[in-house]
Amino acid sequence: MTSSLALEGIKARQQKTWASGDYGAVAALIQPISEALVQAADLSAGSRVVDVATGTGNAAIAAARCLCTVTGIDYVPELLDRGRARAAAEHLEVGFAEGDAEALPGRDGEFDAVLSVVGVMFAPDQERAAAELTRVCRPGGTIALANWTPDGFIGELFRTVGRRVPPPPGVRAPVEWGHEPRLRELFGDRVRDLRVTRREFVFRFASPEAFADYFRAHYGPTLKAFEALDEDHGKLLYADLVDLISRYDVATDGTTRVPSAYVEVLATRV
Repeated sequence: MTSSLALEGIKARQQKTWASGDYGAVAALIQPISEALVQAADLSAGSRVVDVATGTGNAAIAAARCLCTVTGIDYVPELLDRGRARAAAEHLEVGFAEGDAEALPGRDGEFDAVLSVVGVMFAPDQERAAAELTRVCRPGGTIALANWTPDGFIGELFRTVGRRVPPPPGVRAPVEWGHEPRLRELFGDRVRDLRVTRREFVFRFASPEAFADYFRAHYGPTLKAFEALDEDHGKLLYADLVDLISRYDVATDGTTRVPSAYVEVLATRV
């Protein structure tokens, strides 16, 4: 069992990780995941919606297109600023507020729907985060998540990086949120009608090297991993990533297409 003090230290490091690089550049690629989740959640106009660990606002903006009353919550101010700029550019009303997925700034039952797209899964205290998602959702409301799976490309990416730069000890892997038994364990009897559907998102790049370069430059977890390594070990990690991407590449036209599995999670708050 990892202590609360240790978890807080891990969270502080995570904040710095997600503020590094340019997560918005990665989030822009995966916007379709949020659009698909919001459609699957079948939100009604006027619904009170919170997007937890919103990042640059992908799911919040998707919900705002449905004319919902939306709040996006994240603990990285730089990402919230990017979300505000995006919403303003599209003339969409979204409120963004700084907050922690493990201690959400909302009243019990305040929201009709609670969303998170590859966001809350990174909270170090998984049980506490799941409890907060259900706490702020009204009885009969919807919880809708999209989470990377352990056995998909992103799950393997994390393991590949972890072999060179090990993750903090005692913290459960974020991709456990992409495993149905773990989801049922986390939410327990606080939800009903839990449906977990496997989906696939395809990353598209000019080459495996272009993919690795993009994630090295923009994606906080890989950027920080490279920063932690000396030049020789950094070259080894880069080679590992190019090899991984090549193994998952399904393109036949000389470019790179990498399918990455995620789960769409829908549940009703009891």
